[in-house]
Order: sequence, then C-alpha cells, then structure tokens
Amino acid sequence: MIELLYKKGKLLVRKTENKDQQWLAKWLSDPDVLQYYEGRDNPFDLEKVKEEFYDSEGIAKGCIVEYEGQPIGYIQFYEVEGKYLEKYGYDQSEKTFGIDQFIGEVDYQGQGIGTWLVSSMTEFLIQEKEANRVVMDPQTWNERALKCYEKCGYEKVKLLPKHEWHEGEYRDCWLIEFKR
Repeated sequence: MIELLYKKGKLLVRKTENKDQQWLAKWLSDPDVLQYYEGRDNPFDLEKVKEEFYDSEGIAKGCIVEYEGQPIGYIQFYEVEGKYLEKYGYDQSEKTFGIDQFIGEVDYQGQGIGTWLVSSMTEFLIQEKEANRVVMDPQTWNERALKCYEKCGYEKVKLLPKHEWHEGEYRDCWLIEFKR
C-alpha cells in the first residue's frame, strides 16, 4: 500500500518503496541529474541505491515525487539536530527541518515543478511537522536551484565554505532558510 505524504493538484509525494529502486538508479546514473545532485563522478547503480537509500538507518525520510501519476523525482526531509544546529547557529528549542530534492526526469525540469515541490514540502513541514524553519544548503554556483528556492520564500543566511564534496573538490554552499 502506498504511504502518501501529500497530494497537491497533479503533484503527489509518497514514501519510497522497494519498487522505486529502479527509478533512483536510473536518475542517479544520469549525468544531467548528477551535475546538480551527488556529482557526475559519483553515479549510482542498483546496489549503491539500496545501500544509500534503503539499508541505512538514517534520519531522512525519503519520498518519491510523482507528477500526473509518473515518478519524476525524489525528495527527503529530516529534523536537523545536534552539531548541525550548532554549526548553523540555531537554537535547540526550535524545530528545524532540512530538505534535499531533485527532479530525475530531465524532461520535467525547467517547468516550475521544482518550485511547486519545494513550496508544498515546506508548507507540509510547517503545518504537519510544526517546523519553525526549513533549511537547505545548495552549492553557491547552482543559480538554477537558488532562483527556485528564492521564489519559494527562502533567504540566504550564511555562507558555508568548503561544505560539500562534489566532483573532486569541496564546494562552498549557502545555508538558506524559510522561517515560519
């Protein structure tokens, strides 16, 4: 049975299932997707998908994004805790969630679906999970993502130098947030 997280118009977000491994392997071996998520030097096969997305006891809740009934991408959310709250300069008493996402079907990129996805997940986390803020850490060079997030009401709050390993080097990222 599908565990639906939310549905908004043509967009549906549901928890990942075993049958979704094929989609994740397809998307995470596509250089056009990897350029922005994980890096083109870090392709995933089915075994790596199982290890990274299914075998771990991670805190992230992985979800498949469907548009008009077609799986087109992935989004995960998690409560930010401990050393990351401290690193980002946030108060432990406020609920802070993080999200990461990508549109895996490149034909669906550039159509506003990412903006719709981010804004609806943000709304879900604030309303259903009682988040005080939602954060992301896109790489500074990723203007396409930053433009999308700014349309959704996110603001840059802190530069994170050499924060993420991507294509053979540590890259600077922006800590961006949406506050309730």
